[in-house]
Amino acid sequence: MAIGHFIKEIGRGKEGARALTREQAADLFGQILDGMASDLEVGAFCIAMRIKGETPDEMCGFLDATQQRLKKIQISPTPAQRAAVVIPSYNGARKLPVLTPLLALLVAREGFPVVIHGTATEDKRVYTSEVLAALGVPAQQAFTPLQQGQVAFYPTTLLHAGLQRLLDVRRFIQLRNPAHSLVKLMQPCEGPQVLVTSYTHPEYAQSMQAVLVAMQSTALLIRGTEGEAVADPRRLPKMSGIVRGRVAQALEPQSGVLTSLPELPPCDALNTAGYIRAVLDGALPVPAPIAHQVAQIIRLATGD
Repeated sequence: MAIGHFIKEIGRGKEGARALTREQAADLFGQILDGMASDLEVGAFCIAMRIKGETPDEMCGFLDATQQRLKKIQISPTPAQRAAVVIPSYNGARKLPVLTPLLALLVAREGFPVVIHGTATEDKRVYTSEVLAALGVPAQQAFTPLQQGQVAFYPTTLLHAGLQRLLDVRRFIQLRNPAHSLVKLMQPCEGPQVLVTSYTHPEYAQSMQAVLVAMQSTALLIRGTEGEAVADPRRLPKMSGIVRGRVAQALEPQSGVLTSLPELPPCDALNTAGYIRAVLDGALPVPAPIAHQVAQIIRLATGD
């Protein structure tokens, strides 16, 4: 079935557009992921949704279609099986060093398997994959069971090539589309997993939380650093927790400014990797906001 009739509904402009049901959204997005829509139709979908904005029900439908098609990451079973921690990383950094790898390695040091997935979505940014490569953690090229205490980076194209294609549309039309929000909400692992995700603009906090609740997710939602799901090392983060679709008690501290600020490296892959090594080796302290975030992730992952 062509997607033109869906575009007719969502493409009537900001005031005239109609929202799709969850089932319709799943049908539409599934056809796009399966390559059944032409480039022209995909472009029309992206622009129409950019103008209209997706509803939580539509995003849930997009996620339903995606989850059905993702190649799932297996976690190697052990007697002390722990929930996987999933960190989407798509924004990178331009100003501050991208410390998503530090967050992941600190969580893995506590014995949890950590999956990072992402792709470069803009030029002139430093990405998590570059910092991980400098730390000796190359991107995965195939699906192998993830070990407890291991950090692995999965390029989006490995999870689903159609999803990568949709993300790449931004390079042509210079606009974000629903895929850029979707990748921050999907769950790519088999079995229990804790999603660590972020928003950049305050209005997205409520809509993302609504989707996480509807999808029965367990997640830590944080006001990220330049769009990355890692606490800004200069201030105590505002974050919220969701446990199997239920909003957890507010995580303290809510927000605030630190009395002393850490010395951070320049925003490039090699200097960031050197800084992360120094923190992991104990030569430099873990920034307090990131230490707090790690504690909350462990709390959600263990059910405490």
